[in-house]
Amino acid sequence: MSYEDPADYLYKAASEVADPVSGKSVAEADMVHNPKFLKGDLIFDLVFTESHTKDMRELVDHHLVDAIRALGWEEGVVPMWHVREAPRKGGQTVAGHAVAPGVIHNPPASQTAPEIPPPTPITGIKHIIAVASGKGGVGKSTIATNLAVGLAKAGYKVGLLDADVYGPSLPRMMGVTEQPVANERGIVPVVAHGVACVSLGLLVPEDQAIIWRGPIVTGLIKQFLEQVDWGTLDYLVLDLPPGTGDVQLTLVQTAPLAGAVIVTTPQPVALGDAVRGLAMFQKVDVPILGLVETMSWYELPDGTRDYVFGEGGGQRIADGAGVPLLGQFPLLTAVRRAGDEGVPMATREDGLGQNYRAMAKAVAALLPL
Repeated sequence: MSYEDPADYLYKAASEVADPVSGKSVAEADMVHNPKFLKGDLIFDLVFTESHTKDMRELVDHHLVDAIRALGWEEGVVPMWHVREAPRKGGQTVAGHAVAPGVIHNPPASQTAPEIPPPTPITGIKHIIAVASGKGGVGKSTIATNLAVGLAKAGYKVGLLDADVYGPSLPRMMGVTEQPVANERGIVPVVAHGVACVSLGLLVPEDQAIIWRGPIVTGLIKQFLEQVDWGTLDYLVLDLPPGTGDVQLTLVQTAPLAGAVIVTTPQPVALGDAVRGLAMFQKVDVPILGLVETMSWYELPDGTRDYVFGEGGGQRIADGAGVPLLGQFPLLTAVRRAGDEGVPMATREDGLGQNYRAMAKAVAALLPL
C-alpha cells in the first residue's frame, strides 16, 4: 500500500496504534499534529498528557513508527514529543484561564515564570562545548574524548568533564585510573593526552552502581563546574548523558555554553532523538555548532561500504537544521579498541586520526579565541 501524501501514512498508522492512557487510538486521542516532509523525513508532533509515563511515551513512539513503516514508508520518521497540560477541575488551568480539555496551553506572557538569570562565566575558561546525543549507544563519549584530544593536539589548552554521571566512561576511554587530589582552589584534574580530565568514574569504584536521584546529580555537576581547579582553558568539553533531562538543563542554567555538538548514527530511530536534542538546545538559546555522524558505514574487505544503519541521515538532519555536518566516522574495530585501551583515535597520525582532528579543528574554527 502506498499514499501520495506523506501525512496519510501518519494518520493511517495513528488510527491503528492504541493510546495506553485513554484506550482510544492515537488518532482518536488527538495525539498527532503538524506533519511535515523535510529532506526526505516525515516529521510530526506527538502530543502526550501528563498521565503518560516515560515508558508509555516510548511505547507509543515505537509502535507508531513501526506502523508507519508497515504501511510502506521507507524514509525517516521523526516524532517530536510534547506534553499537553492537564486542565484542572472546572476547565481551569494556570492563572485561572478556562481552557478546553486537550488544548495545549501557554499562559499569557504576564503570567509566565520570571526569566532565569544568565549563567555566570567560569573564571579562566574561554569556551564551553557540550557534546550531546538524544539516545545512548551512538558513540557520544567517543566523539567527546576525540574532540578534546584533537583540540589539545592542535595546541589548545583543553579540559574534559564527564557529565554522564550514570555511565562515566572517561577513565577507560582516556586511559586514566588515578584519583584526583584537591588543593585550596578545589579538585585538581587528572591530565591525560594533554587534556585535564574530571569524572565521577575517577572517584567511585568501577563496580559501584550510581543510583542517585536528580537533585544529587545536578548538585554534583555544579560542583564539577564551580569547584574544580581548571586553571586557564581555551576549551572545556562536556560529555553529557544521553537525552534531554535534568543534567542538560542544569548545565544550561549553570554554565555559559558556547555551543553544542549533537552526535547521532544515520539510523532513523537515532535521528528522531537527535532532532529532539537539537530542539532542546535551540529552545534554551544554546547555539548548535553542528552534527557528527558515527557508524556511518562498515568497510568490507573488498573496499566497498555497507551502510549498516542507513545512509545520509546525519546530513539530512544537519541540512534541515541549517548547521554543518562536522564529520562522518565509520564503524571500525580500531575505534572500539582505541576507546577500550584508553588511547583515543585523535592521538594517531594516520588517516583515521587526521579525520578526528579535522572535526576538532572545524569546531575550533566555529569558536575562535
